[in-house]
Amino acid sequence: MSNQTISNIVWQGSSVHKPERQQLNGHKSCILWLTGYSGSGKSTLANEVDKRLHQMGVRSYVLDGDNIRHGLNKGLGFTPEDRRENIRRIGEVAKLFVDAGMIPITAFISPFREDRQLVRNLVEPGEFIEVYVKCPLEECEQRDPKGLYKKARIGEIPEFTGVSSPYEEPENPELIIETHRFTIDQSAEKIIQYLMKRI
Repeated sequence: MSNQTISNIVWQGSSVHKPERQQLNGHKSCILWLTGYSGSGKSTLANEVDKRLHQMGVRSYVLDGDNIRHGLNKGLGFTPEDRRENIRRIGEVAKLFVDAGMIPITAFISPFREDRQLVRNLVEPGEFIEVYVKCPLEECEQRDPKGLYKKARIGEIPEFTGVSSPYEEPENPELIIETHRFTIDQSAEKIIQYLMKRI
């Protein structure tokens, strides 16, 4: 996009603001950002948390990495540059959900600290909850629910996190959920308990 095109775009303000939307929904909004290796249980955990929040009357929605790549991020590969663009786009979408007074629950490997920090910076302090879905790489590879590690090990998938591309662990996440030690029910409950103190 040229500078001239950008200069012709003016931000349109909203007549209804985030606090008013939050008041209507009956809770504050924030991003629940689940990060971790493929196979760590991010998507399963995100959906369990979403189900529980729905039952509690909390407005939430799961933004899953694989699902987003079928639409919004279709065409992006797995080079470091494409991974960054993948996270940048979903960060902007998640920000819109927060502005709408909802709780987006994202399930993305999001391997780079810098990219996760970029999303954190998009919202107000306290509105980004980084959840490190921690599971040893060996355990994730043993689970391998989609057969991706096997393909990566024989070179069929390049730039695969944990095999041929790095994963940078969160340094100060709001929550660490060890899915190799706790059940999905226990893990989801831990997130719910944390969240209820903040919304």
